[in-house]
Amino acid sequence: MQLAIYGGTLKPFSLPKKERLISNKQFEAVLARNLRVSDGLLTLCMSENNCGYPRLGVSVGKSCGNAVARNRLKRLLREVFRQSQSQIPGGFDYLLMISPEQPKKEDKPASTRKTVARPTFEQIKASFLALVAAAESRIKKKVDSH
Repeated sequence: MQLAIYGGTLKPFSLPKKERLISNKQFEAVLARNLRVSDGLLTLCMSENNCGYPRLGVSVGKSCGNAVARNRLKRLLREVFRQSQSQIPGGFDYLLMISPEQPKKEDKPASTRKTVARPTFEQIKASFLALVAAAESRIKKKVDSH
């Protein structure tokens, strides 16, 4: 177990490259499957893969804040996925997107522009697991109907 205090990475707690969707082609393949579920916080797209293990893709748009805020959200999404791998089915690609349900900047009063509430780890985890369950039930309905 490698744990470096300064300047290193926490290897046991990382998400390996093979468990991530990286290329645009991989993202497009998941989106083309058209299996999409959403709640007020997240949008989840799922697609079967031939890897035998789950892979994650993350997309956080500029409407979610500056680079610091977007990177924080991406880290939260990756950590939720990493900790939830035992609770989700393997053999699927998961594409997570934050759904900003906030009005546009020009619609907001100037005093509330900087005070946007950020979702917590627990909120994101509960939302992710609920969306996976909803997507699973949709998949089962499609299989049963054929």
